[in-house]
Amino acid sequence: MSGRTQARACPERTCVGCRERAAKNELLRVVADGDACVPDPRGTRPGRGAYVHPAVVCLDQAIRRRAFPRALRSAGALDTENLRKAVAGEAGHTVREVVRHG
Repeated sequence: MSGRTQARACPERTCVGCRERAAKNELLRVVADGDACVPDPRGTRPGRGAYVHPAVVCLDQAIRRRAFPRALRSAGALDTENLRKAVAGEAGHTVREVVRHG
């Protein structure tokens, strides 16, 4: 061995709202839980995931474009209210609190 460390490539994902590519750790993973979109900040929930910047602007674009049902391959519309609260930080909610309390 030469003693050099190998640089690991940082995985990239595309935001379903603004369609810009970003490092995976800069985006929020969203999964479908029944008929609702829920945030998955740890990235450990089962199922297909969609990635969005944790910004209200990108979330609104994704909702307007109906990107979540398409990306998550859902048959019908998905409720995004808890996701919106987590991203906006409304009423003291954080992404972790919404995941913990459902």
